Amino acid sequence: MDRIKLGFAPTRRSIFSAPDALKYKGLTAGRLKELGINFVDIDDINEEGLLYDDKDVIKVVEKFQAAGVDGLFLPHCNFGTEYVCARLAKALNLPVLLWGPLDERPEENGERLRDTQCGLFATGKVLRRFQVPFTYMTNCRLEDPVFERGLRDFIAVCNVVKTFRNIRILQIAPRPFDFWSTMCNEGELLEKFNIQLSPIPMTELTQAVKAAKEEEAKMRDMLAYIHKNMEVQIGEEETRKVAALALAMEELTGKYGCQAAAIQCWNALQTELGIMPCAANAILNEKGIPVVCETDIHGAVTALLVEAAGMGETRSFFADWTIRHPDVENGELLQHCGPWPLSVAKEKPRLTYPLAFDHPGSLTAEAKHGEVTLCRFDGDNGEYSLLLGNAKGVEGPKGMGTYLWVEVENIKRLEAKIVEGPYIHHCVGIHKNVVPVLYEACKYMGIKPDLYDPVEENVKAYLRGEE
Repeated sequence: MDRIKLGFAPTRRSIFSAPDALKYKGLTAGRLKELGINFVDIDDINEEGLLYDDKDVIKVVEKFQAAGVDGLFLPHCNFGTEYVCARLAKALNLPVLLWGPLDERPEENGERLRDTQCGLFATGKVLRRFQVPFTYMTNCRLEDPVFERGLRDFIAVCNVVKTFRNIRILQIAPRPFDFWSTMCNEGELLEKFNIQLSPIPMTELTQAVKAAKEEEAKMRDMLAYIHKNMEVQIGEEETRKVAALALAMEELTGKYGCQAAAIQCWNALQTELGIMPCAANAILNEKGIPVVCETDIHGAVTALLVEAAGMGETRSFFADWTIRHPDVENGELLQHCGPWPLSVAKEKPRLTYPLAFDHPGSLTAEAKHGEVTLCRFDGDNGEYSLLLGNAKGVEGPKGMGTYLWVEVENIKRLEAKIVEGPYIHHCVGIHKNVVPVLYEACKYMGIKPDLYDPVEENVKAYLRGEE
């Protein structure tokens, strides 16, 4: 969580108890520290360290921007000053978390010290008037489990949004001719979302591979990693090519300042190198540098979002929707030639030949079962959305490449949604439930969340603090 920094701007309104507002500012800051939340306060902006004076907004904006905060937390320590909160949020253009501590029992004479809930109602309306999207964490006590859960989910949302707004993808050669489904609109991605591509020709990759082979120490380490973590069933010269390709792609990704790559994995690469890139992709995927197949730019975007939603703690895998399960009514085979991260496998992967290709260099391993999130960022005709939902790993026939049989709630409904679009046969999976985080992040990314099961009310209930 250290990567994400919150701007902590507790707020009050003058007609309610200032001492109580100061008390809850301190209690909230203390709870954030207990939870290990990285935040920047406004204690030096005014004597109280509270947001209530319109003249302080510019100073707070400047401080938070200089500190590089990734999200804005607006604890309402009493009623709060809604228009000052809205002006600050508008100026920062970051994810906003709106919350206030649960109000106490009124005094014996009927007085109320804070009216926090009422203030939250006011601020929510004014944020809407300012067209500022925000996340609401339910009115609760600092010690309630929902407070910690809501904060951690919001931090993950901030991580997704931060990732999305700074995406640069290494595009290694154009898409394979036959894959019209993976075409993308580079200009539109830049104009709409600031998603940048760094295209390079296949020759630049092959030159980098040749250079990598000369790096004896790096090659020695990479070969040792391969032999330790894979059951090598191909020749040593081909294994050296896999190692060199992994080193080359990592070097090129860094050279162009990219966080992910999309590679034309066939068939020019086989002509040049004589191997499949799958195992090399898997090595980078394990390092948290997503590399996706068939120059699928939207797939690379998806992988970055999914990993950000998981806070980089769990590796994702890039898969084809392929065939229905022969025995499980709502089952489906997720599979690809062999690019999945090693930590996804439930067995030691074999470095071998892939299904349907004659060249070596792919992994074969079944993935771990358990709960998974499946996701796909895609778009056409100027509109973009995020397909997302849950599945669980199940037993099924033995497969080739990296694969996982999954069961969903309704495969016919999911199948129709993929066919009718704007999605294609690719998705990204992760062994973690990140559906609520991705759903909430969509409001800040300007894309439509598209749940493939009718569980939107359940997701909303979770986000508003219900069990």
